[in-house]
Amino acid sequence: MELFNILNELEELIGNSPKVPMTKRVLIDEDRLLDYLDRIRASMPEELRQAKWVLQEREKVISDSKREAVRIIEDAEMQLEKKAVDSEITRKAQEMGEEIRFRSEEMARQIKQGALDYADEMLAELEGKLNNILSQVQENRSELKSVSKE
Repeated sequence: MELFNILNELEELIGNSPKVPMTKRVLIDEDRLLDYLDRIRASMPEELRQAKWVLQEREKVISDSKREAVRIIEDAEMQLEKKAVDSEITRKAQEMGEEIRFRSEEMARQIKQGALDYADEMLAELEGKLNNILSQVQENRSELKSVSKE
């Protein structure tokens, strides 16, 4: 991942920078350090955009499921009206309409749950990646602090 490469390069910059005599401090080229920070910022938004995309896709799937459920229900109602000629036909049509509505609502629930599970999985994966990145940054900061105190 690009971010880890940048962090490794930053760590290498710190390790190869000249030390201030009689201290445990190092001199780091400000422009290079700022360049690394800009590169880190540029590499992070992609992960965040992916999370946003996952949420948008989840909403789209849910919205599409609801529209499909409404369409199926409307189709069932139209079929029911067409078959309303005879009471037996009407009764059977009502049963069929209820069954179609039940199945469409169940299908919509399953699609919605699948979308939620997918979004949760993607967000959990993103959370893990971000936690790894945060851990690396914290470790690097700790190393920087320990080097600056020496």
